[in-house]
Amino acid sequence: MHPIAPAIRVIHDDDWILVIDKPSGIPSVPALSPFDPPSVCEQLADAWGPLEAAHRLDRDTSGLLILARTTLARRQLGLQFESRLVRKRYRAIVHGIPRCAGGTLHLPLARDFDRPPRWRVDPILGVRAVTRWNVISPATGFATSNQSVIELEPLTGRSHQLRIHLAWMGLPIIGDQLYGSVDHAHRLHLHAEWLAIAHPQDGRPVEFFSHPIFEMQSSTGAKAPPELLPLF
Repeated sequence: MHPIAPAIRVIHDDDWILVIDKPSGIPSVPALSPFDPPSVCEQLADAWGPLEAAHRLDRDTSGLLILARTTLARRQLGLQFESRLVRKRYRAIVHGIPRCAGGTLHLPLARDFDRPPRWRVDPILGVRAVTRWNVISPATGFATSNQSVIELEPLTGRSHQLRIHLAWMGLPIIGDQLYGSVDHAHRLHLHAEWLAIAHPQDGRPVEFFSHPIFEMQSSTGAKAPPELLPLF
């Protein structure tokens, strides 16, 4: 029996793509274990028909995920991701205060075969992994003042890249049970908040935005709803 999965919110839909706000805890693609919840495509199939994820988010990461509704859309989006033409931005809340306001990390990553499914920083055997990061502000409204809000732009797309790079800096993401210390957070505080692509229908630039739920829960201010916007 599958565990009950949280609702999946649709950000945008047309004949080519479906953009969703994936909750934490749901796989982007079919999971290997029968004890895992169905993937987003499986859960949405009855309402939207056949779907295929154009990219992936870690199961524990929430946020924007693009699902292709046609074979042509999947092919065109795949080329964009493979060519690093898609721009992505994430937001995380971490334990600790960075020593500087931001920078770019060049830390190659390799599988940690002694501790699967972990990856590790490995300058010899690792593949290129680059992350641009920037401090937004101290994390207010949380358990301690020793937390920060970090904006992240992955320039490569390796598994667990953002989680490992932040942990390497001594700034593990709140709720990260793989690369951080044990805490009492109910989820990983990492959210894919912004995504910019060329629409597979006609190549027009479009972008999508989604506010992190963990940030919304800690804020008293009203948040604008996610929407499809033109890029200028």
